[in-house]
Amino acid sequence: MDVYEAVSSRRAVRGFTDRHVPKELLERVLCAAAWAPSGSNLQPWRPYVVTGDPLAEIKTRAGGRLAAGEPWDEPEYKQYPPALRSPYHERRSAFGEQRYGALGIPHENVEARQRVASANWDCFGAPAAVFCYIDCDLGPAQWSDAGMYLQTVMLLLRAEGLHSCPQMAWAKFHSSVAEVLSPPEELMLFCGMSIGHEDAAVDHARTDRAPLEETVVFVGY
Repeated sequence: MDVYEAVSSRRAVRGFTDRHVPKELLERVLCAAAWAPSGSNLQPWRPYVVTGDPLAEIKTRAGGRLAAGEPWDEPEYKQYPPALRSPYHERRSAFGEQRYGALGIPHENVEARQRVASANWDCFGAPAAVFCYIDCDLGPAQWSDAGMYLQTVMLLLRAEGLHSCPQMAWAKFHSSVAEVLSPPEELMLFCGMSIGHEDAAVDHARTDRAPLEETVVFVGY
């Protein structure tokens, strides 16, 4: 698979089989992903690769909180600005309409949308996950570095025939994840990432992308 195919075929898959993902494969991916760029080579990412009983325990703890109606954890960072201006507000709304519309869930059915969203905390059935931490003292540039690292991981997973789903949703239950993984206090959970083989029986609506002229400015051509 060449890099163009890896980029074009990567998407947030929200349905996985329980087929085992070998440790050796993930070691190969993460060794290669370590070459992702970072300012002054800080390499600020701190991924925890989890499967088996520990991942099942994380899912159980998150699922128990959902079932009990417990509130989300106090956020450690803002996922979105309080008021998204155009065109970002429209793009976020379009994403929701595309995703839930494909499932036949109307905008006003909040309960059904929440039920679908709750699959995040089961990793959509994936047998492996990465929980990516970053040092609390680091700033926006290092968060950008972590994003480039995670994108590199996802593309390499495609080259291995696997799919993934990056999930900021796990930051809402960061304390439940920490109860199992026991990360150092100076680390903050940025996101989780479900990893596995796609369940072809699950319908995946692929969201649109803005046209090039809407996002890119060419100068001097």
